[in-house]
Amino acid sequence: MSNDKQLVIGLFGFGVVGEGLYKVLHQTESLNARIKKVCIKNANKKRNAPDELFTTDRDVILNDPEINVVVEVINESEPAFYIVSTALKNGKEVVSASKKMIAEHLPELLKLQTETGLSFLYEASACASIPVIRNLEEYYDNDLLHGIRGIVNGSTNYILTKMFEEKLDFKQALLQAQQLGFAEADPTLDVDGWDAVNKWVILLLHAYGVVSKVEDVLFTGIQNIQGADATVGREKNLEIRLVGQAKKLQNGKVAAFVLPQFVKHDDHLSFVKNEYNGAVVESSFADKQFFYGKGAGSFPTASAVLSDISALRYDYKYEYKKLYYHQPNELTTDYYLKVYLSFDDWDFIPKEKLEWIEEWHAESDRKYLVGVVHANELKQNNWWRENGTSLILSPEPIIEDVEIRKLKKKSLELAGLNIN
Repeated sequence: MSNDKQLVIGLFGFGVVGEGLYKVLHQTESLNARIKKVCIKNANKKRNAPDELFTTDRDVILNDPEINVVVEVINESEPAFYIVSTALKNGKEVVSASKKMIAEHLPELLKLQTETGLSFLYEASACASIPVIRNLEEYYDNDLLHGIRGIVNGSTNYILTKMFEEKLDFKQALLQAQQLGFAEADPTLDVDGWDAVNKWVILLLHAYGVVSKVEDVLFTGIQNIQGADATVGREKNLEIRLVGQAKKLQNGKVAAFVLPQFVKHDDHLSFVKNEYNGAVVESSFADKQFFYGKGAGSFPTASAVLSDISALRYDYKYEYKKLYYHQPNELTTDYYLKVYLSFDDWDFIPKEKLEWIEEWHAESDRKYLVGVVHANELKQNNWWRENGTSLILSPEPIIEDVEIRKLKKKSLELAGLNIN
């Protein structure tokens, strides 16, 4: 498409994002884009747009030769994949915000883009208004990118902020997030980490050329974090965030996970509060760069969709440089993590699975320790998610050369302490 060609849009979904986009497009005449038809599920619902704009038949849009762009902002993964794949096969460029669908169908979507030569853009799928995908894609070369850390889910970040700053317990903070519309009525996708890990799978592709599935990434959410954990954080001058992290190790492979993490007060991510998102990218020569913005809501998400629509006027495509023009990186779980574990009973913690224990506190009802565990142990077993056990990473959690560190550490076992 040339930048003077009108974009005729077929829109799927008219919830908060779809309606937000409709309003924004009306205010952006310079874009030379118009919505011709909107496909919705419920024809009887009252909407702030003319009735003739709407249809419940997806084929009306998918088979319309005048519509040259399909924008998909629905919640259901499989219908979204059908819409996107059919639109591309029918010669239409596509913009999507469906992180779950993209994360679940990366190989097929990459193949379709290669076969059709069409653009499939999805900036809104990762951090709403923050242009992190395009920056990873365009700005950071594979060999120079050391790592990326990010807060990519606004609901969990809101809950953790309230637990830390207002000393609310988890249930109170969740209820407040639901009342304000930051968390769904069924908050499982957010709270258990599924939303964040879907986004992390997408970012891994653009950061390192890694085509992965959700099950390849070590993750959990904030469902087991307790007020006592926030109290320990306050005592140590640390805040808790749900952090996605990817780092290139010395062996050239990539460690990647989405886990609760203690962050220091001078960490960029400690400034990311409430429903905001943030990402810190570290590269060889640029040091650290920090992206910050609203991670949820109708207008922030619509702004990212709008940016993608605008880019279509210039025939913009993701080139997937790290996947196609470099040797793609591989994920590994061959590294160690320094973790804080809190629990009700020592019997729930397989102490023999920890490399060493640096600190332990058993005097209160809620006990905790700080120790080192192999990532593969967490990947393959579930004890750290069960029985109300809460795992939070230390501020700089990844340890590679564990044997050297072991010699330098005075483990509690050597000190003659018995924790049985």
